[in-house]
Amino acid sequence: MSTRAQVRFATREPGVSFNEHPDKINAQFYVHSDGYPEGLGCQIAESLTNYGKLNNWELEHVDHRHGDLEYIYYVWQDHGKSTWISIFKVGFNANLDPSYDDRDKCIFVGKPEQLLIQFGDRTQSECCGLFGACFEECHKLNTNADG
Repeated sequence: MSTRAQVRFATREPGVSFNEHPDKINAQFYVHSDGYPEGLGCQIAESLTNYGKLNNWELEHVDHRHGDLEYIYYVWQDHGKSTWISIFKVGFNANLDPSYDDRDKCIFVGKPEQLLIQFGDRTQSECCGLFGACFEECHKLNTNADG
C-alpha cells in the first residue's frame, strides 16, 4: 500500500504559524509512495541540507487536494531566513473507522537538520509511538526570532 503525500511551498510571513495550514501556498507536488516522515520527510530535508535529488514528484495545481493523502508537508521559505518544514498527519481514515479522530495533526515543526535527527534513523513503525501521547513534548513550535 502506498503512503501518499503532498508537499506544499509557503512563504514565511509574520503572524503565520508553522503548526497550522496556511491560507496561501505557492506550489505543491504530489508524491504517490513513501510519503511518511522517515521516507519523504528525510528526502526533503536531505535535498535542503545536502542538495540531494528528489524522485517521483508530480507538479499539481495549488487548489488540488487528493482524498487519500496520509501526510501534507509544508516547506517554509523567504529571502534571508532559514528554511523550516511542517508535517501534518492527515485524517482521511474517518470513513473507514468512525472512532478515528480525523482532524489533521501537526506532527513536526523544525529545520531540515532537526527532521533528519528525529526521523532519519527510525523505521515507520518505531515512529508511530511518537505521534500519540508524547506529541506535545516531541513537536514544539519554535517561536524565537528565527522561527
